[in-house]
Amino acid sequence: MTESADLFSALEDPRASNARRHSLHDILVIAFCTMLCGGQTCTDMELFGHAKRELLQSFLKLENGIPSHDTFSRLLGMLDPAAFQQWFIGFMRQFAEGGAGILAVDGKTLRRSYDHAEQLSPLHLVSAWAEEQRLVLGQLAVDDKSNEITALPKLLEMLTLRGKVVTADAMHCQRQVAQQVIEQGGDYALALKGNQGSLRDDVQLFLDDPSTPLAQDVQISKGHGRVETRIASVSSDVAWLQEAHHWPGLSAVGKVTAIRRQNGAESEQDRYYLLSEPCSAERFNYIVRGHWGIENRLHWALDVTCHEDQARNR
Repeated sequence: MTESADLFSALEDPRASNARRHSLHDILVIAFCTMLCGGQTCTDMELFGHAKRELLQSFLKLENGIPSHDTFSRLLGMLDPAAFQQWFIGFMRQFAEGGAGILAVDGKTLRRSYDHAEQLSPLHLVSAWAEEQRLVLGQLAVDDKSNEITALPKLLEMLTLRGKVVTADAMHCQRQVAQQVIEQGGDYALALKGNQGSLRDDVQLFLDDPSTPLAQDVQISKGHGRVETRIASVSSDVAWLQEAHHWPGLSAVGKVTAIRRQNGAESEQDRYYLLSEPCSAERFNYIVRGHWGIENRLHWALDVTCHEDQARNR
């Protein structure tokens, strides 16, 4: 929190010089902490400040005490949204730069945001989810005339990828995405499906061949009335594959076979991946499993807890 003050040099204080009784840094940090603790209004921010004053004084100046709810309201109403977004991205980046981990990217549509009168498509957001930190590090709305494929590179530009493994579904298994992740110092684990044609066929033939030497890891999980066995297979023998396809940063390929047993029935599914990190089978299984955190811990929470799909935001 104390280091965050350095980020404010790029954020202009919109108040007149004689109206700056409280520090811009103090006001925004109190507002941020209030939101983290479930507060929603400027009145909540003032109440939170008084309730946690002793704690806040350990890392804020608070030279003139706790700002009033009117002060919070005036300042937040005057801030330039674009400038504030850039500050907030930098502020949040500090929480994630300290540790490596999985950075899952995926899109989500707000179902009830469709505007029938104006014939506008529903709001679609692409989010970057830090699985270990359990934080949304970035979020970008997809333009009405665009799609996730064009929005993702813009989202990745906003993030620090060094030490991160970017995971994405088959829609984002694109050369441009792989190249950008490598250039920004990160690694990737991209789901591979039919949109890559011959590359997918070659990987499938290679990994499904019984004579191919593979490192394997088996994990079994139980819950919700089902038993799922995940067999992860990985190989870093991809020089021949690179000669044929020249995929940016490719160092390994992997397959996860998911066997699900539920109500006496059994189903099996194979999923294939491109990896820039020549990792162990255990690590590969962990990465693939970690990607689903964006569905289970973010999208599910937004829909079930926050009722996002019922929101009418347009």
